[in-house]
Amino acid sequence: MMNIMNQYFNFWQKWLLAVGIYLVAFGLVLAFFNQSRLMDVIFNQQIDPVFWGGNSIPENAADFQAWIYGVLGATVAGWGVFLAFLAHYPFRAREKWAWNCIAIGIGGWFVVDTAISAYYHVTFNVAFNAALLLLVGLPLLFTRKDFSRQ
Repeated sequence: MMNIMNQYFNFWQKWLLAVGIYLVAFGLVLAFFNQSRLMDVIFNQQIDPVFWGGNSIPENAADFQAWIYGVLGATVAGWGVFLAFLAHYPFRAREKWAWNCIAIGIGGWFVVDTAISAYYHVTFNVAFNAALLLLVGLPLLFTRKDFSRQ
């Protein structure tokens, strides 16, 4: 029985590690390729109409957007490194502080980011946040008992 529980825990621990690695990759793409055709289709076409309607984005706004997405991408990549590191070492060792750190960090980010996105009617980002919360929240939900036994 203990072996099955360890396999179950290991699945969720590796899931969190994979989400962290994905965030690093996504953050780097956002930082360096945010004005590329790929990001235009996936990201910008979802967000730009909220602020500029059907009009093309003004040149000075496009420069600001490239900079702010670059900074955001770097932040997301760094956040992904933290998540991957926490998942790989202290979370895997079932150190309760690591579970708490991830839970409080994702919860705080979700509330603030989603509230701001909802206020500005950026529903794409609200949906993106919900998906990311689910990706991080599921392993937390299903491993909680592993950390409460300490």
